[in-house]
Amino acid sequence: MKIGWFSTGRDEAARHLLQVVQRSIERDEINGEIIFAFSNRELGESRESDLFFDLVCNYHIPLIQFSSGKFKAARDIEAETKDKALAQYRIEYDREIMSRLQGFTPDLCVLAGYMLIVGNEMCSQYNMINLHPAAPGGPTGSWQDVIWTLIEARAGESGVMMHLVTTELDRGPVITYCTFSIVGEPLDKYWQEVKNSSAVEIRNTQGENNALFQLIRKQELAREFPLIVATLAALSSGKINIEHGIPIDNRGEPISGYNLTNEVNKILEMKWI
Repeated sequence: MKIGWFSTGRDEAARHLLQVVQRSIERDEINGEIIFAFSNRELGESRESDLFFDLVCNYHIPLIQFSSGKFKAARDIEAETKDKALAQYRIEYDREIMSRLQGFTPDLCVLAGYMLIVGNEMCSQYNMINLHPAAPGGPTGSWQDVIWTLIEARAGESGVMMHLVTTELDRGPVITYCTFSIVGEPLDKYWQEVKNSSAVEIRNTQGENNALFQLIRKQELAREFPLIVATLAALSSGKINIEHGIPIDNRGEPISGYNLTNEVNKILEMKWI
């Protein structure tokens, strides 16, 4: 399976995801190859993304950089026409990406920490899957937004899923997922600490230093790696396929998402991470 990798490369987690998948490819756990990595940042825009670029180059993966920030700034979008101009900007930006990727023919594109919404034309051009740090039907947005929403809702469970990319943010058809509890030990005492506070208040006063926030993130992050590897292994072996924008099993039957919670928990018990 030929894999295209899309990432903004904005943090350490983005690098770890690439490392885990590349290592799994080298171990033949995934029957595939990453044929390019695309980033919507360019060299010099961020120290974190620069570290991501170094990693890509160390793996000898072709790197394509195209700054969405610079592209947007060049359009000089005015406030009175902002919505219409932004919509057009996204169309033009995606078209330029596809133009730059013409020499590549990926079977699958993976969005792993890619911080842009993909438009309809690019969704139609490629089979694209996204790693999202929430259970099916859970909060949308960045991993930070997801955690603050969970805290605000006093949620008892969260998860991680891989889903097909559509124009509806984080709501494409689910391919695989796992869930986990965010109550009980050792989290209960931290829930007690935030009981009389709002997520907005905690975010403004403590930010990501909040202990509950950090523990939920740790739970998410531990499951992202095994889930993405298990998903790519299933896709590369033909256990799961994508036809006409629909995930199907190896008998050609549509699926609504494989629950891999038990498999992921077994991997964690083996201290795979």
